[in-house]
Amino acid sequence: MDWELTKKDFKRYLLLERGLSENSILAYLNDVQKLQSFAELKDLELKQFKTTDIQQFLVWINEFSISEYTQARLLSGIKTFFGFLQIEHGFLNNPAELIEAPRLSRKIPSVLSILEIDQLIAAIDLSSPEGMRNKAILELLYGCGLRVSELCNLKISNLFLDVEFIKVEGKGNKERLIPIGQQAIKFLKIYLEEVRVQQVIKFGKEDFVFLNRRGNPLSRVMIFIIIKDLATKIGLEKEISPHTFRHSFASHLVEGGADLRAVQDMLGHESITTTEIYTHIDKDYLQSIITQYHPRS
Repeated sequence: MDWELTKKDFKRYLLLERGLSENSILAYLNDVQKLQSFAELKDLELKQFKTTDIQQFLVWINEFSISEYTQARLLSGIKTFFGFLQIEHGFLNNPAELIEAPRLSRKIPSVLSILEIDQLIAAIDLSSPEGMRNKAILELLYGCGLRVSELCNLKISNLFLDVEFIKVEGKGNKERLIPIGQQAIKFLKIYLEEVRVQQVIKFGKEDFVFLNRRGNPLSRVMIFIIIKDLATKIGLEKEISPHTFRHSFASHLVEGGADLRAVQDMLGHESITTTEIYTHIDKDYLQSIITQYHPRS
């Protein structure tokens, strides 16, 4: 089988049949590219792959010191690829199907305190048009718990500010409604009504909320740069990213007593197990339990 033609068919399948996002499709294709490199190294045809070959592939990949999370995601991608070959190309079996992914440890995500979030937002230079845009961005990231891709793809037509909701398109093109607070609404309106209206917008991009100087939608990389620059400006030593604001959003809700199911819906998590990680973050609460109840406290 021709690898390049097969990858094009796989890409079409992921887009049309699975409805995956561009980033997810790219991740799957990168997984297949790694498998192709291994196959060429071992002079293997696709139809020749057996379970032992997939196991050897994983051993080979492990030599590059990739994390257990990356290994698990890679194996999932390879399983999906061979599943596609069964459906579309008549393969009799999936050689990766019975291989178990490495057991993953659950890491507690890094979060920002309310003070740190206030300091980051206060560090924004509001004398420039980009400053007001950046303030609206941070207020939305923290106020709604958005993924960076959801922020970049946010549309004006999906803002329902009069009823304090926004609609976003999450993983797998799944839409969800998220409440938006007054603080985020205030600065989003200022950006839209006083800054964005002054811009020349590229044709076809008129519905995107956040734009760069050239009138194109902001990229994920640009959001990272904005946040990293602010962290440097206030001397914040934590490693932070746009996702840190999402973690902080969820953590502060759970700490405040929010229902875990409601937080799950707002974050767009398929499984509540993913959301439960935020129940382990409230260190002050845990310290108070020790102080109150432990005889050696």
